Amino acid sequence: MSDATGAVLEAVRALAPALRERAAEAEAARKVPEDSVKELAATGFFRLLQPRAYGGHAADPVVFYTAVKEIAKACGSTGWVASVVGVHPWHVALYEPKAQEEVWGADPDTRICSSYAPTGKVTPVDGGFTLTGRWHFSSGCDHTDWALLGGLVTDSDGRPVDMRTFLVPRTAYRVDEVWDTVGLRGSGSNDVVCEDVFVPEHRALSFGPVTALDAPGLAAHPEPLYRLPYASVFTTTISTPIVGIAEGAYEGHVAATRERFRVSYGQQVAEDPFAQVRIARAAADIDASWLQLTRNMAELYELARAGAPLPMELRARARRDQVIATQRAVAAVDLLMENAGGSAMRTGPNPVQRAWRDVHTGRGHAANDPERALVLYGQAALGLDIQDTML
Repeated sequence: MSDATGAVLEAVRALAPALRERAAEAEAARKVPEDSVKELAATGFFRLLQPRAYGGHAADPVVFYTAVKEIAKACGSTGWVASVVGVHPWHVALYEPKAQEEVWGADPDTRICSSYAPTGKVTPVDGGFTLTGRWHFSSGCDHTDWALLGGLVTDSDGRPVDMRTFLVPRTAYRVDEVWDTVGLRGSGSNDVVCEDVFVPEHRALSFGPVTALDAPGLAAHPEPLYRLPYASVFTTTISTPIVGIAEGAYEGHVAATRERFRVSYGQQVAEDPFAQVRIARAAADIDASWLQLTRNMAELYELARAGAPLPMELRARARRDQVIATQRAVAAVDLLMENAGGSAMRTGPNPVQRAWRDVHTGRGHAANDPERALVLYGQAALGLDIQDTML
């Protein structure tokens, strides 16, 4: 960790109490408060994965994920948005240099949202493509000026021939406020709507070269960060805030349990051995989740730094452990809710209840589909040929 990225992490930790205080405000507004976004930007957080050529740190990814975990411990919705918006500079760095210049040339603090599921219509035209349709679940889109939108390119017979991500400026799309959920209420994961929007070829990045670690932007950036697999980087981006939420719930629950008296049993809850076991199991699951996530990313990053190949089995292991990390974090929060008793179900600013709602909502993300990821690991372990963009 460099002095600069260490300073970012220290600043994020110092900001955490303010984010925690605004957690209820984020839920009520159904988006992260503007003050929180501005203060996070001031720490340098959003530049952690940005190329040095555009004022970023091109940091060790474990530093980024550590910062995300600290944010999510304080406020789950803010941690989710920080993670998702914070990873997009990494993706934009893979685009052709012309596209990167359009995003960051005038303002290195420009932020980007996304909706990768190919729900809109893509039409090839001279010089590029036109987009029409609605893209869902674009977390943090109220605080960004560009969007990464997924789309299928089809041939003349309507058959899919390519999957691309289209980089679209805020002036070309609108945001529909439709986000109203039980968990991650403050993430502002609204819809992005395009109506016959032209996207030039240089802002339409195919998944093929990205998966092959041969994206057009790599020549412009020598940092090893950009030699990492898309699937490893992005799926860890989804699991990390869930683990952070669980850790924050654990810390809050332990602190409250020290003072709690259970009337039905006539004893301090801290003296109940069954409560102690639940706390121990939850702690173990959270620790295991974090250790697996960081181990895999650290190994991938070391290989990238050395210019060595990234084995398919390691990439598959990263996906395996990522979905298991999510499962363990959710299970840990479930144990804490069991331990918290009926009072935790009351509406109000209960941190364990909010965490419970948040982790179950985050579990629904497509990246957390366990069977789909685990079968890939099984194929890799057995030496079978894997053709899947999720590795």
